[in-house]
Amino acid sequence: MMTLYSGTTCPFSQRSRIVLYEKGMDFQIIDVDVFNLPEDISLMNPYNRLPVLVERELILHESNIINEYIDERFPHPQLMPAEPVMRSRARLFLFRFETELFTHVSTLESTSSNKASIDKARMAIRDNLLQIVPVFAKQKYMLGEDFTMLDVAIAPLLWRLEHYQIQLPKQASPLLKYAERLFSRPAYIDSLSPAEKAMRK
Repeated sequence: MMTLYSGTTCPFSQRSRIVLYEKGMDFQIIDVDVFNLPEDISLMNPYNRLPVLVERELILHESNIINEYIDERFPHPQLMPAEPVMRSRARLFLFRFETELFTHVSTLESTSSNKASIDKARMAIRDNLLQIVPVFAKQKYMLGEDFTMLDVAIAPLLWRLEHYQIQLPKQASPLLKYAERLFSRPAYIDSLSPAEKAMRK
């Protein structure tokens, strides 16, 4: 059985929880306080971060790597595109999310960030999200009509916009409607920790 060491408020951990619930398989989640990590996390992950997936002798960290492993191990429903060109494009999008969005999430999540860096991070996330708004005027999900790993990757950020005090203008309504589609999925609802549920009024 797979065991996921998951931060109860960690957006990266939530990604992996979403994938596990989408697959509908047997797994165990061990809730970890992100502000008080147990010593064994640093033994499993040299970067001392969550999430960490353990399956027999295999130990994986970094949510996108964990999620792609789960997707290949349990291929139904398939979350990465099957076709090599589309799969490569999906990986480029995932890399873009990390570089342009989630690097700023790390600033917002850090207890050592100052006000100037927090304000800058909020603005960068807002501006980058506005760039992808037109996608949802034409299609249901990030890559078209099917829910994929890209939707998994961005969903925890969209859930936390209010928590991070990021306000989007009216022209972002297609993105916000897309977010509500993500949040209504049963696997998404199941993935939420009590602390995450409390992030939205």
